[in-house]
Amino acid sequence: MENNATREQRLSALRQRTSTPVLIIGGGINGISTFRELALQGIPAILVEKGDWCQAASGALSRMIHGGLRYLETGEFALVKESVIERDRLLKNAAHYVFPLRTTVPIDNLGGGLINATRRFLRLSDKPTRRGALLIKTGLSLYDVYTKQYGSMPKHQVRAEAATRDRWPGFAPWVKYSASYYDAWISAPERLGYELIEDAERACPDALALNYLQLVSADGESVTLQDALSGEHFTLQPHVLVNAGGAWIDQLNHRLAPSGHFTKLIGGTKGSHLIIDHPELLQMLDGEMVYFENQEGRVCIMFPWFGKVLLGSTDIRVDDPDSVVCEEEEKAYILESLRFVFPDVVVPESSILYTFCGVRPLPASDAKVNGQISRNHSLVLLPPAAAHTYSLLCLVGGKWTTFRQFGEEAADRVLRLIGEKRRVSSGDLPIGGGRDFPAPSGQTAWLTQLAQQYSLPLPRVSQLVRRYGSRALPILHEIQQQGEQPLRHHAGYSALELRYLIEQEQVQQLEDLLVRRTSLAICGELTPALVAEIAELMADLRGWNATQRQHHLQSSCASLARQHGLTGLNPTLFQEETRHVSQQ
Repeated sequence: MENNATREQRLSALRQRTSTPVLIIGGGINGISTFRELALQGIPAILVEKGDWCQAASGALSRMIHGGLRYLETGEFALVKESVIERDRLLKNAAHYVFPLRTTVPIDNLGGGLINATRRFLRLSDKPTRRGALLIKTGLSLYDVYTKQYGSMPKHQVRAEAATRDRWPGFAPWVKYSASYYDAWISAPERLGYELIEDAERACPDALALNYLQLVSADGESVTLQDALSGEHFTLQPHVLVNAGGAWIDQLNHRLAPSGHFTKLIGGTKGSHLIIDHPELLQMLDGEMVYFENQEGRVCIMFPWFGKVLLGSTDIRVDDPDSVVCEEEEKAYILESLRFVFPDVVVPESSILYTFCGVRPLPASDAKVNGQISRNHSLVLLPPAAAHTYSLLCLVGGKWTTFRQFGEEAADRVLRLIGEKRRVSSGDLPIGGGRDFPAPSGQTAWLTQLAQQYSLPLPRVSQLVRRYGSRALPILHEIQQQGEQPLRHHAGYSALELRYLIEQEQVQQLEDLLVRRTSLAICGELTPALVAEIAELMADLRGWNATQRQHHLQSSCASLARQHGLTGLNPTLFQEETRHVSQQ
């Protein structure tokens, strides 16, 4: 399927299929990665997602791409090795979105935690405990071994109290030492997920990915899908069905085969995060992440986020993934954790710009402490049976850092099931806008050359490249050909740029654009006037009448308030701004 195909063209292609070698249900990062791996081998797989791409947990990560330092303590050395390898692959293959991040760990003692760490390593204890400088140095030394062997990051360093105070004067009095090392962060995970889909369809034109298409029923041989936007139904017979439903895996299995007897696979935990506007804390961080244990030994993080600060997270077991939001007590918990390490930092409620949460699709576990549940991934194959004639492959667990490896493992299992072989490795393949993206040392010259080539101001070229990597080039071409005007209510975006995203990137709902194709929501840049202006643009492109436009505004308003704490975008303000925009 061509990347710029319309939704109707995609649905038309789906209507012509009655069977498929592989149907993947779930458009989070695990499903997307499996789809890409299969498409690279020429397999015309179909990927469907009931909402938008990376809408659930895959859009609610801590924005870290990390080597799994804390997995050393539980003896998951293979996971640490895999994480370091995949982290460094992403730094190379997605250099437009993944960047090194210097990380500091505040420490309160020298030798604490050694006995309990040994007990946890031997699986004799789940009890969290404070880790001393010697224990952390031991872990970081092991981490350096993996990094030196498989990665490219600088070595760690441990500071005594005087050096720690000199760098971090705002740390609490209990901090006696600190350790620093390097990991990585990701600026636009939802965009990277979409770019993987785009790359997959480019590699195999018969591969097909459709968002807002949900499974509604199954009869053991075929499954019925429904377009959430039009209500149209489609029936397919898959040879292999990949359940990449994340926190919904168990629910999906029971829907696929109501008479089947399935073992519970998922024991998800909710993680909530805050984006706060706090210049003082931002200045203290000075480009670094602080990775610390709070009062109860739970690992928390804070790091700069586009001029704001990202704080997280919680780890709460949940039974219903559909109902999760960041609760008031979670906000209080995260801010209390912040005060534990920076006691003089005061964060008023008005500083919280945005909240987000998701359910980690962790394997079902009897662990007493959620942090001890493995973050590794696994494949569960349910071979054809009376309840379903197709092979059912369930993707359990996983994390953003290792999505490529997990997708590769899932695809290899699928290839064996359908009698095909791997032709291409994705290990060294650039992703999306990371293709032809220069190393940091060459970026200034490249940006200058682009500004000259397209006769555009260097700041605007730099802005677009920062957002899209090398995928900014067709946008630059469009601007050169047509010219552009900034939006009335946001000088950093133009109608041409947003129109390009809507038409080229399967944007179906207003939230797709505000939350996932751009960073407008998470960076706290939405206002009623801006949302009304963008809704007007979408209405024009999607053919919405005034009633439909108002419906999209109000439903998006309610969702942004419920899911992300954006209560300032209320329906009354939307109606006033919509009338104002319509009159201009």
